Amino acid sequence: MIPVSRYENKSKWKKFGRRSALKTKSVKLSIFQTFKTKTHQLTGEAIRQRNIITHLAQANNSASMTRTAIAQSIAAKNGLLWKNIYSGVFRDMDEILIPLNIVMEAGRLPLKRGPKALQEKGIPFYKLTKNGFLVALSIDELENKKLVLDKFLSNPEMIEKEFVDAIKTLVKVSPKLTHSIFEIYVNAYCNGKLKNLLPFSISEFHRISKNTFTIQKELLEGFQKLSKSNRLEILKLFSKFT
Repeated sequence: MIPVSRYENKSKWKKFGRRSALKTKSVKLSIFQTFKTKTHQLTGEAIRQRNIITHLAQANNSASMTRTAIAQSIAAKNGLLWKNIYSGVFRDMDEILIPLNIVMEAGRLPLKRGPKALQEKGIPFYKLTKNGFLVALSIDELENKKLVLDKFLSNPEMIEKEFVDAIKTLVKVSPKLTHSIFEIYVNAYCNGKLKNLLPFSISEFHRISKNTFTIQKELLEGFQKLSKSNRLEILKLFSKFT
């Protein structure tokens, strides 16, 4: 898992607000994108998109869901000037997150001041789509995962019932393992291994996860067969690795 809660090198933020010169490139979600020479370090674009998505997942009023409010929130967290990153937020919203149906316009806030045309149209504010909630669950630094998970699972037409029931149980005993399921799935989408995020498909997850959960299944089945003393030995061993 890629650590993103600390930004040891702020140089990657220098181009944070600039538009990409490659306007012809295909639309792609970049939340797991890293530098070619520093594969452990997320790019500024990746960090920005992660911040936009987690901000909207946690926002609780329309005034905090405008592009300006999003830029101000990101800037405050990272010691930046919001005006310097606004263009980057604007580009990510309009050219990537909205076209990919991860974010959508939720309404307009009326203006009492400013140009008449702008007063009549209002300022747009945004929210996550069903796809957006799934993407948010793949981001480790998301704080209110349970609330977002409940919103995501409330769309039964997009998720197999078997998966919903299992996830509701699994998240109680292993939140990190549950998070890794969404991380693997969304990462595959970002890398072009999945054509669509929804509907969530167990068969597609099995295809892209390779042996990851085969190992987990083997461990769980074997662990159940062990004696109490042997289980304690295994748990003691695992505690040394965490």
